[in-house]
Amino acid sequence: MTSTTFIGAADDLIEDLEPAAPVKRYWLVRLVSIVAVLAIWEVAGRQVNPLFMAYPSDIVHAAYRMIASGELLAAFLDSMKTLTLGFILASIAGVVLGLLIGRYRYVDAATDWLVNALYATPLVAITPLVILWFGLGFPAKLFIVFILAVFPVLINTASGVRNVAGQLIDVGTAFAATERQIFGKIILPAALPFMMTGIRLGIGRAIIGMVVAEFFTAINGLGALIIKYGNQFETAAMFVPILCLMLMGVVYTTIALRFEHWVAPWRFTDDE
Repeated sequence: MTSTTFIGAADDLIEDLEPAAPVKRYWLVRLVSIVAVLAIWEVAGRQVNPLFMAYPSDIVHAAYRMIASGELLAAFLDSMKTLTLGFILASIAGVVLGLLIGRYRYVDAATDWLVNALYATPLVAITPLVILWFGLGFPAKLFIVFILAVFPVLINTASGVRNVAGQLIDVGTAFAATERQIFGKIILPAALPFMMTGIRLGIGRAIIGMVVAEFFTAINGLGALIIKYGNQFETAAMFVPILCLMLMGVVYTTIALRFEHWVAPWRFTDDE
């Protein structure tokens, strides 16, 4: 092997190893921050009346008791079913309607006033009316999750379509591209970042809708557990479903980011 070949191979090896160090530092910083927050919380929580604040070890003990009884798993699965189905339906409807509203002027003229009116309406306030329509069961919770999550997806998707450069569409039209080809090869790739932003915003709204619905029904789900243990002044047990809701939000957001990496890899660098 010549010296030039050896140096080139060494350079390639260094380039392959360079991204690994920042990634390790990134996860190390995250781990240290988590441990630091939990330690501060543990120390500070023990100085406060247990009626007002719980600390991590007490919450873990309460979680173990709730898992052993089976109520936490049952509530988690019930909330997860509502959240997953409602959010998927809201994402599909929001993307489809957003594409149509952003692309076609007459569809926008016919629906823009309705979308703005419904989005500006405090939808939490109509929850009692929804319960009158659908009852206290699964359909009412599903509707509330859907109606809260659909608008961020719809509005961001429509904005993404409107922000597509007109020159790109003109080029496609000049080369005799069909409407389907324009949608698939020009509009969708350009509007994808806006769609994913709307989907990530919709995750938070969907969780809010699910909890609000369960607060009003108070029959099952994580929201019902919060109401139950809040009424019993068991603060540690009340923190358990709250942390489960936080975990659900983190997991769904991570899934959305991974999906965006998969469908739009060109938007990310190799070390992201």
